[in-house]
Amino acid sequence: MVIGLPKEIKNHENRVGLTPANVLMLTQAGHSVRVQSSAGEGSGFSDEEYVASGATIVADGASAWDAQMVVKVKEPQPSEYGYFKEGMLLYTYLHLAAEPALTKALMEKGVSAVAYETVQLSDRSLPLLAPMSEVAGRRAVNVASTFLEKHHGGKGILLSGVPGTARAHVVIVGAGVAGLSAARMAYGLGARVTILDVNLTRLRYIDDTYHDIQTLYSNEYNLAEVVKSADVLISTILIPGTKAPKIVKEYMVASMSKGSIVIDVAIDQGGSVESIDRITSHDNPVYEKHGVLHYSVANMPGATPRTSTFALTNATSAYLLALANHGVLACKENPALLLGLNTHKGKLTYKAVADALGMTYTEISSLF
Repeated sequence: MVIGLPKEIKNHENRVGLTPANVLMLTQAGHSVRVQSSAGEGSGFSDEEYVASGATIVADGASAWDAQMVVKVKEPQPSEYGYFKEGMLLYTYLHLAAEPALTKALMEKGVSAVAYETVQLSDRSLPLLAPMSEVAGRRAVNVASTFLEKHHGGKGILLSGVPGTARAHVVIVGAGVAGLSAARMAYGLGARVTILDVNLTRLRYIDDTYHDIQTLYSNEYNLAEVVKSADVLISTILIPGTKAPKIVKEYMVASMSKGSIVIDVAIDQGGSVESIDRITSHDNPVYEKHGVLHYSVANMPGATPRTSTFALTNATSAYLLALANHGVLACKENPALLLGLNTHKGKLTYKAVADALGMTYTEISSLF
């Protein structure tokens, strides 16, 4: 199979879909890999490293997209829709519930699109979403620490405080992979941490493991009360495939003190904070509303691309070779991978996306 690796073009997106090690695995299996020149530079991989692993370097995105299978990190941008073609296999993050135009373009061109974020194991874990959730959760605390500084518009406090001063209060909504990663980071830096979730088993685990982290059952009353004292609010709520519910209401954010910061880790899935009305970028990451800073960058892990690329490809490579060897039929043989198939033969094959966009859902088994 001919596999294409284009350079990411989203704002400050420096991750790359394949490392030289991934390319070596594919070429040793008899596949041909076309890498767009400088595709890996943002993550610290030179063209020479890809060539040494057996890849062919191509000059532009069009040449990299001219393949049977394309591997990326982020969802294709509008300028890339013209590269879609019937029967192409696309393997990347898609977040289609927040991307109606992309969904329609994939369907119109007959692309078989496998979304990292909806590949799901039988225990309902999301193996290809988890590594980026880990990065985003930890980065959220770093972001908070930076923007609490006065010259960035924050209230001028240190997360840990110092002896004789109060620690910052970090409130985290959701105790999944991103939420727990954020809690660990904030706890390690010495902040006062409160985490909310509806999963009591998860809360018991956190309570047993981190005795100084306050756990609360998540409901509107508890959330509204604890947010009032939050210096940092990190929302990590995400439902696979569909738009995130607006758990954090605008009146809650308005109750926070001036110079606090709200970070929505799931903004690329529509976001779960009602007061966030736009996606920001690494160039202009925050805006102020109700006197509170709002951070809503949709590709948070892109700021630490080398770590993020290794973390991501460690997970995606588990399915990569199967897709290269067997094409879309690999999805039929693997239940976890089948859940990743969002569009196929011009149909929308992931129900949560169809429901979110008000589009027709087609059961995937009817298309094989």
